[in-house]
Amino acid sequence: MKLGWLELAALTASVASAKELAYSPPYYPSPWMDGQGDWADAHERAVEFVSGLTLAEKVNLTTGSGWEQERCVGETGGIPRLGMWGWCMQDSPLGVRDSDYNSGFPAGVNVAATWDKTLAYLRGKAMGEEHRDKGVDVQLGPVAGPLGKNPDGGRVWEGFAPDPVLTGQMFAETIKGIQDAGVIACAKHYILNEQEHFRQSSEAQGYGYDIDQSVSSNLDDKTMHELYLWPFVDAIRAGVGSVMCSYNQINNSYACSNSYTLNKLLKGELGFQGFVMSDWGAHHSGVGDALAGLDMSMPGDVLLGSPYSYWGTNLTIAVLNGTIPEWRIDDMATRIMAAYYKVGRDQIRTPPNFSSWTRDVYGYEHFIVNENYIKLNERVNVQGDHANVIRKIGSDSMVLLKNNGALPLTHDEKFVAILGEDAGSNPYGANGCSDRGCDDGTLAMGWGSGSANFPYLITPEQAIQNEVIFSSQGKGDVFSVTDNWALDQMAATAAQADVSLVFVNADSGEGYINVDGNEGDRKNMTLWGNGEEVIKTAAENCNNVVVIMHTPNAVLIGDWAHNPNITAILWAGLPGQESGRSLVDVLYGRVNPGGKTPFTWGKSREAYGPPILTEPNNGKGAPQDDFTDGLYIDYRHFDKYDYQPIYEFGYGLSYSSFSFSDLEVTPLNGGSYSATTGMTKKAPVLGKIGQASDYLFPKSIKRITQYLYPYLNSTNLRESSGDPDYGMPSKDYVPAGASDGSPQELLPASGSSGGNPGLFEDLFRITATITNTGKVAGDEVPQLYISLGGKDDPVRQLRAFDRLSIQPGQKIKWSTTLNRRDLSNWDTNSQNWLISKATKKVYVGNSSRKLPLSATLPTVQ
Repeated sequence: MKLGWLELAALTASVASAKELAYSPPYYPSPWMDGQGDWADAHERAVEFVSGLTLAEKVNLTTGSGWEQERCVGETGGIPRLGMWGWCMQDSPLGVRDSDYNSGFPAGVNVAATWDKTLAYLRGKAMGEEHRDKGVDVQLGPVAGPLGKNPDGGRVWEGFAPDPVLTGQMFAETIKGIQDAGVIACAKHYILNEQEHFRQSSEAQGYGYDIDQSVSSNLDDKTMHELYLWPFVDAIRAGVGSVMCSYNQINNSYACSNSYTLNKLLKGELGFQGFVMSDWGAHHSGVGDALAGLDMSMPGDVLLGSPYSYWGTNLTIAVLNGTIPEWRIDDMATRIMAAYYKVGRDQIRTPPNFSSWTRDVYGYEHFIVNENYIKLNERVNVQGDHANVIRKIGSDSMVLLKNNGALPLTHDEKFVAILGEDAGSNPYGANGCSDRGCDDGTLAMGWGSGSANFPYLITPEQAIQNEVIFSSQGKGDVFSVTDNWALDQMAATAAQADVSLVFVNADSGEGYINVDGNEGDRKNMTLWGNGEEVIKTAAENCNNVVVIMHTPNAVLIGDWAHNPNITAILWAGLPGQESGRSLVDVLYGRVNPGGKTPFTWGKSREAYGPPILTEPNNGKGAPQDDFTDGLYIDYRHFDKYDYQPIYEFGYGLSYSSFSFSDLEVTPLNGGSYSATTGMTKKAPVLGKIGQASDYLFPKSIKRITQYLYPYLNSTNLRESSGDPDYGMPSKDYVPAGASDGSPQELLPASGSSGGNPGLFEDLFRITATITNTGKVAGDEVPQLYISLGGKDDPVRQLRAFDRLSIQPGQKIKWSTTLNRRDLSNWDTNSQNWLISKATKKVYVGNSSRKLPLSATLPTVQ
C-alpha cells in the first residue's frame, strides 16, 4: 500500500502527546533486488545459487543460530549440502572485537579529524584484512548512526562527525576499504539512533525506568533526507553489502519493522541492493519484519540466549502457509548471496579461527550450552604492518586548538612534567575492563561493542619518557604524577617544569555499560576524574602548560582555554594502540599537525540545542524524542542562533600558515534533471517450495540444545511453531499490498545506486589557490561550504574538502565539483529533489567560520 506523503504529512510530522504520536506511514511491498549497476554480476550469480536451494537452506541464510552458539557474535546457519558453513558477523567498527592478536584502531571520530579520504580507505582496508583473516564474513561497521545530533551521545565516537558530507565521504571510503579486502561491510545504525538512553526498553528497565517500548526518534521528511539519510546514500554508492537497522523507533515504528524507512527510503528510493540485518535484539516480529524489509535476523533468538526465534522454523512455516510470499524469502536470500559474491567471499573465505566468548585455546563450540569441546582459539596474528596506518591516523587526526609558540617542543626542555591519569596505564591492563568499560589510565577508545582488544597500548607517559631520555637529542629530566587527586604533588612538579604536559579525558560508550553513572551517554560535558582541577593546578604553578585531551567529542573548556599560562591545547580524540607514539610525533614536530576539529567546541551544552532525553515522557510507552532542532545540529545550530564557539567546526592550527586566493567558478554541462518514471519487473520466484514433510528435522543432524534451526518438528504447522495462531495464514499479519509481487511504480527520486542518477551529475567546478606562507611543510584542509539561500536553509553547509600536503612557499590549485544533490533541497510535495530559485553562494576557507573566499553561483535551470 503506497500512501502519498501529502496524505500523511500532518501525522508524520506530529509532535508526541498523550493522544497523538508521530506516525510512520506504511509502504509495501518490499522492493526486490534487480541487480542494476555494479551489482549485475553478483546478482546473476546469487540468483543461480539461490535457485538451487531448498526453503530450509534459504531460511538458514536469513536466521542467526542463536546467541553464543557459534564462535562469532552472530552466525547464520550454513548449507552443509553445498559445503557452506555459517556466516560470521563480528564487531567492531574499529577492529576485530573479542579476539586476540588483532589491532586496536583509532575511532571513527579520529578518521573524521584527519579530513583525509585516503586514510579512511587505508584504515578500512586494514580492518577488513584483519576481519578476513580471522574468518569474518561481515564486519559490523562503519557507523553513520549516530550522526552526532548530541555531542554527549554515548556512541558518537564510533561514527565520524555531525555533518552529513564529512561523515558520508569517510563512511564511503571506509566501506570501500573493508570490501576491497574481501569482507562485507555493514553500514549502521539505520537510522536516527542518536542516544543510548531508552534505545532498548529492557536495558532501560535495568536502569530503573518503567517503560515497555524503546525510544521513538520523531523526525520530518525533509530533515531525514537532507541530514540523516545523506551518509547512507554515500554508503550505497560505495557498494555497501549490508545495512544494520537500529534499536530505536522512528516515528513510533521500530527501525527493523519500519516499512517506510526500509522499503521506501532504503530499498525503493535509494536502490539498495544488499541485505538489511537487525541489530542484536532489534528484531520484533516474524511476518511483520520480513514484509517490512528485514533480510537477516541477528543473532536469531527473540531474546539473547533464549531458544525461540521469530524466524528459523517460524519463517519456514510462514512461507509454507503463504503468509510470506515465496518471492520475499527468495529476495532475502538473493540479497545476502549477492553481497557475498560482490566482495569475493567465495574466493578467500576461511572458517572463524577465534572465539568471542573465551580466550582459552580449548572450549565448547556451542558456548552457551557447553556442547562439543574443541580447539576454539588458533591464535592467528592478523596485525601485519597495520600499526603504521594506526600511528599515522593518530598523529594526522590531532587538532592543535591553541598554540602560543609552545609547540613543537625542541628537546631543549630541561624538565618535562607529565601530569594526569590520562597519561598513564590502566592498572588492570589495557584490556582490563570488559569492552573497555571503565576510564582508568589513558583513553584510546570508548566502551561497548564498538571496541576491540588492544594488542598493546603505548601510553603518552611511556612515549614521552622514551623521547626525552632515549632520543638522540634527549638531555632533559622527565617526571610524572598520574593520580588526579595528588594535586599537591602535581603543583610541586609543575613548579619545577619548563613545560607541563597535562592529560585529561572524558569517556562514553554503549548503553549496556554504566561507567560512574554515565549510562552510555555522558551525564555532562565536563572533564572526568577531577580534570579541571588538574589543569588549574598546573596553570597556577607553571607558565608553560600544554593540555592534551582524549575525548569522544567536545567538552566544556571555556573556564581555562584562554588562560595565558596554558600555551597550547591539543585534542587527540581516541587514537588507538599507537596513542603515545602518535602524540610525540606531533609534540616534537616530526609531524606538523593538520587535523581539523570534526565538531564544534561550544561555551555551554545549551549552545548545541536540545538535550538528550533522559526521563520518560510518555508513561510506560515509548519515550518520545522529537528532533525539534531539525537540520540545525552542531555548527549549523551555532550559525543559526549566532552563538560564538570557542573553536568552530573545521578549525585547526598548524606549525605553518596558509593563505587562500583566486576563487573560480566554472559551470559544467550537467544534464537536465527528470523524475524517475516507469515500473519495476515483477518479483522473481526462484525454485519450488515443496511440502511441509520436506522440511522435517533431518535424522542425520545431531540436534544442539537451543540451536535455531529452519526445520519443522511436525507436518502440523501450528504444532511445529508452538504458537496456536502462527501455523495458519492470517490477514492480521499482512498489511495491504505487502504480498503483491506484481510490477511496482518507481519513485520519482529513485535510482539503482543511491537515488536518481541525475542527482550526481556535476554542475560546477570550483577552484582556489592555497599557498603555504610559513617556513615548514604542512597539511592544509580546504573546505567548501554552500549557502542554498532559502529561509529554512542552514547559513552554510559543508559540501567538499580535501587534505593537501604543501611545501613552504608552494602554491597548489585545489579543484572540486558541486553536483545537483549538493545544490538541492528535498521537496515533500513532489517527493523529489529540487533546486530552489534562491541565490546560491559558495565559500572556501579552512574552517566553517574562516572562509575568506566567496562567490555567487550562476542560476541553474
